[in-house]
Amino acid sequence: YQRRVRGCFHFTNQIEPPPTMTPVQTTVVSLLALCLFTAVVSIPVSVMMPLTTVGRNGSLNNPTQIEDQLQQLKSGGIDGVMIDVWWGIVERFSPKQYNWSPYLQFAQLVKNAGLTLQVVMSFHQCGTDVGDTCFIPLPDWVLTVGRSNPDIWYRDQQKGIDQEYVSLGVDNQALFAGRSPVQIYSDYMSSFASNFAAFMPNTINGIQVGLGPSGEMRYPGYQLQNNKWAYCGIGEFQCWDKYMLQDFQQAAIKYGKPSWNSPPTDAGTYDSTPSQTSFFTNGYSTEYGKFFLNWYGSNLLNHGDTILGNANNIFSGRGVTIAAKVSGIHWWYNSPSHAAECTAGYINTNQENAYLNIGNMFSKHGTDFDFTCLEMVDSNNNCGSAPQELVSQAQLAAKSAGVAFSGENAIELCNPTCYAGGFDQVYKASTQNGPIKRFTYLRLTPQLLSGSNWNYFVSFVSRMRNA
Repeated sequence: YQRRVRGCFHFTNQIEPPPTMTPVQTTVVSLLALCLFTAVVSIPVSVMMPLTTVGRNGSLNNPTQIEDQLQQLKSGGIDGVMIDVWWGIVERFSPKQYNWSPYLQFAQLVKNAGLTLQVVMSFHQCGTDVGDTCFIPLPDWVLTVGRSNPDIWYRDQQKGIDQEYVSLGVDNQALFAGRSPVQIYSDYMSSFASNFAAFMPNTINGIQVGLGPSGEMRYPGYQLQNNKWAYCGIGEFQCWDKYMLQDFQQAAIKYGKPSWNSPPTDAGTYDSTPSQTSFFTNGYSTEYGKFFLNWYGSNLLNHGDTILGNANNIFSGRGVTIAAKVSGIHWWYNSPSHAAECTAGYINTNQENAYLNIGNMFSKHGTDFDFTCLEMVDSNNNCGSAPQELVSQAQLAAKSAGVAFSGENAIELCNPTCYAGGFDQVYKASTQNGPIKRFTYLRLTPQLLSGSNWNYFVSFVSRMRNA
């Protein structure tokens, strides 16, 4: 196996000369070695497609315009695109009745343009996150179950529900026409693998598996719906549905503490600060606090472990990379409790390294570690925000776990004009601990493709290719 790297061939195996060589052979091997060690590794850049690329009615929106946009991306040196493959569109009306047609049409356009394609298995709702421009709920038949059994959803202490993603508490509960969510996700991915086999791996080279809200492996600790949360609140624990409560109580009994029959009730509300709560002031570091946080974080890891294991089996042998996305929760990173990370399920306190634990789980399944907020810089505010340190911790954790690290920006950088400082920070973050595997820009817009913005973005792509 070999791949082209800026004029050289990069061999995966070390070149070992035979015991005796002629002068010509010695020169050739020396030149190859020099080429290998001086080659500059490229960081490919992809672009996320608009959320409205496929409409909720199951049709590809404006394919002629998409074709022109893809050709322009190709002309600018962009490597590929990423698209959400929405569960709420594909399997909207009935279980196992899949409508892949708009995505097959899109994959063909990407192939025709000579680009690569990363697809996101989007098992979450669109419409309640920062930058969402459309509303795509979960499939109708899932919502029907939720109306009669609201405990299929994540619930906060006030019993409020969040319908962005089915609670991991019912991962193995056959509540949906005889299937569990884990089975549903596997059936969906298996159908995708069969229907898109012709596009793998030359066009479709990456499968990102959605594991929570916004496609990120996390709990919906911070929620924008109904104005529940505003930056920089710590969020709330999402484990008050009956299934997770029962699991916690059983875990406490097994631990020998049957009196611990509830998650913490003193952890504040969505907009609290850590110092306003007893739990995140000192309770998190008590025996009970450590037990609860370990249970909460471990359940999230087990959720990802199960689904990624299935994904790895389904796509094995197809030449595609499996990836999962981790959220860049940078506020209150500088506080001892890391409260905002904790409510999302990232237990990065009490001597725990949340991102190393995630990376080690990813490594079991050969899963790439995709992270957000690469464009952000530290700021002097009262929110304990430290995105640069967070990104570095995640990168080093992925490296320690032996998994590839890819990144994204969290906020558009060319709206209305390109913000040079943001792109400079992306480049810095992408190279500070060795070059990352890929950077995916959020997102394709008319502004990005226009005039000076386009010229600037093309120069950024060139800079990344020569990183």
